[in-house]
Amino acid sequence: MDGQVQKKPDANEKKEQWKQTYFLFSLFLILSFNFNLVSAKYSDGVIVTEADYQALKALKHEFVDFRGVLNSWNDTGSGVCSSWAGIKCVNGQVIVIQLPWKGVGGRISEKIGQLKALRRLSLHDNVLVGAVPTSLGFLPNLRGVYLFNNRLSGSIPPSLGNCLLLQTLDLSNNQLTGFIPASLANSTRLLRLNLSFNGISGEIPMRISQSPSLIFLALQHNNLSGSVPDSWGGFKSAHHSYQLKSLALDHNLLSGTLPSSLRNLSLLEELNLSHNQIIGNIPDELSSLSRLNFLDLSNNNFDSQIPESISKFGNLSVLNLSKNKFKGQIPDTIGNITGITSLDLSENNLTGEIPMSLLNLPNLTSFDVSYNNLSGTVPSLLVKRFNSSSFVGNVQLCGYSSSTPCPEPENLPSPSQGAVSVKHHRRQLSTKDIIIISAGALLLILLVLCCVLLCCLIRKKAASKGKNGKTRGLDPRGAKPVPAVGTEVESSGETGGKLVHFDGPFVFTADDLLCATAEIMGKSSYGTAYKATLEDNNQVAVKRLREKITKGVKEFEVEVAQLGKIRHPNILALRAYYLGPKGEKLLVYDYLPNGSLASFLHARGPETSISWPTRMSIAIGTTRGLCYLHIEQNMVHGNLTSTNIVLDEQNNPKIAEVGLSRLMTTAANTDAIATAGTMGYRAPELTKLKNASTKSDVFSLGVIILELLTGKSPSEATDGLDLPQWVASIVKEEWTNEVFDVELMRDASDIGDELLNTLKLALHCVDPTPAARPEAQQVLQKLEEIRPEKNVDGDVE
Repeated sequence: MDGQVQKKPDANEKKEQWKQTYFLFSLFLILSFNFNLVSAKYSDGVIVTEADYQALKALKHEFVDFRGVLNSWNDTGSGVCSSWAGIKCVNGQVIVIQLPWKGVGGRISEKIGQLKALRRLSLHDNVLVGAVPTSLGFLPNLRGVYLFNNRLSGSIPPSLGNCLLLQTLDLSNNQLTGFIPASLANSTRLLRLNLSFNGISGEIPMRISQSPSLIFLALQHNNLSGSVPDSWGGFKSAHHSYQLKSLALDHNLLSGTLPSSLRNLSLLEELNLSHNQIIGNIPDELSSLSRLNFLDLSNNNFDSQIPESISKFGNLSVLNLSKNKFKGQIPDTIGNITGITSLDLSENNLTGEIPMSLLNLPNLTSFDVSYNNLSGTVPSLLVKRFNSSSFVGNVQLCGYSSSTPCPEPENLPSPSQGAVSVKHHRRQLSTKDIIIISAGALLLILLVLCCVLLCCLIRKKAASKGKNGKTRGLDPRGAKPVPAVGTEVESSGETGGKLVHFDGPFVFTADDLLCATAEIMGKSSYGTAYKATLEDNNQVAVKRLREKITKGVKEFEVEVAQLGKIRHPNILALRAYYLGPKGEKLLVYDYLPNGSLASFLHARGPETSISWPTRMSIAIGTTRGLCYLHIEQNMVHGNLTSTNIVLDEQNNPKIAEVGLSRLMTTAANTDAIATAGTMGYRAPELTKLKNASTKSDVFSLGVIILELLTGKSPSEATDGLDLPQWVASIVKEEWTNEVFDVELMRDASDIGDELLNTLKLALHCVDPTPAARPEAQQVLQKLEEIRPEKNVDGDVE
């Protein structure tokens, strides 16, 4: 009632209220506890959310596990984060699914979109089919998607554009169709986009070409049409600098002209537009791409002249303009691109003569101007360096083979004939004229024969005398006798020099050596290497040392005598040395026809592939040679590079320039180490110490193994990093096909483990800390474990 005083509860009522409160509180705790039980799975101290667990179960349900890799994905949910294969967690949420090369088939469930914390999805090199899940676009933390080398079909989900943190999207080598979603450019952190080797059609979205973050864009081997976008760097501002370094659009259906906006990609290093239908010319504006080192415009319809401004691509290593309709003359300015290694101008409509300026290209190892309309004489030095296939198909070109001799120059008329040309003088020769000409020709022939015989007698007399005047006769087979190690063959005579032979397959005199036909093979800090063809057609490799940087004669001879005793199947043998009267110093080695490992890897044509067994055989052989130097000879090489590894007919490696540092001054060795640094092989500690060690040799060996794995030359910076740094950065992010040579990825399902183990070993070798690197003997042992010798077949396919 109103106005009445409210009754105060007694003790019993208070007790009842407390009971109710306690009951409700207990019920809350029980419900909370049970809720946690159904919303998480407990696993070795890590609680996994129920949503993530159910998503993984759904994935396993749609996967086909051909190798039993997913046996650890048990139905109880125990060990999700600690023992489930390929799963990594943070705070009870799955952040990584990583199952490459595991033989996983089936489909990727759309339930993957429940893994809200997922950062990396790596299922490459499997046999997955079906579509790329649209639900991947629901993952806000997704950074890397690696689904390449599968059998995925359908189109690329536009929803992937919702993943604003996405850095790498690699869907290459699948069976995808449809268009490229422009929404992929929504991520301002997208570094690598690889959609190559699919069936994607349509145009390249303008927004993709304007992405300021892309470093690597690979769209080759698709059915893309339309023009190459003319919007590269379209939104350039003070806040954005365009980072694109590799652009591959080859093997598509692109048409139109080459856009001048490509000049905005100032960091571009590789541009491949080959096998399209592009017309027009090469814009002069593109000459601003000063970092470009690879340009392939082959198999298009370019129909202009090759611009003189082509020389402004000063860093070009590869230039391929073949199979177009280029006309006019070959620009003389190409001779200014001194670092070029491969030049292909074949199958065009080029006219005129081959410029003499091409002789200024010391690194040119691949050259082709076949099937044009060129005329004139091929420069003799080019004929020596390249075979006739480089020049065939030019009807008016001569002098490049025995079947294409150049016509003899026509005789000038005598003064009494005035200005009348002999070419137009048609008078019939009389019998008297014919007799006089024949007699003169006969006398000339006899005179030449007499000179030849006289020269042969002089050379034979000189060759038959040794230091002590003893005769050196020929054996019944006509071969010269092989002297004992260290035998002095000639110390005086016509040359006035001194030739000392070690053991070898044949012997020659100093005159034979100095009069041999020589062809430059390369230059290094220590001197120039030649291929020398002796009078008897035997071939040797000769190293002419730079005279001012070698040690004195006495010290030189002591050291070189020790080097002449080194014999190992993987060391290039020193067969002789020559000391000239004017200080010349020549070292004579076996000549190996297959050249250096550097040219074998980087200067071959696209039709030649190098198998994994061959690469591994080269790595093992090189390491064996290095072990022999370190252990048996107690010697450091100090300048180990792929140019200093030469290959025999079976591609067995032999380390060259062994011990040359012992013949040189300290300053010369410092220069050699610096050169190795610019080439990408120098260990970091040599920047300060200047003294090579076994551990710095192992660093160089590691770079060579990386070179074999990646197919990349260490001298070419990749993403602004040297080769070890670049590989390490990719490995840190993900095992991708950007690391391994694409040739190796074709067999990755069979050799995947070997590739990974070899890569780990190489990275161990190039550790920045010398003490952390293995010894050469340990590297050899590991390589032989990765690929036992019985499996190494060593053939170039």
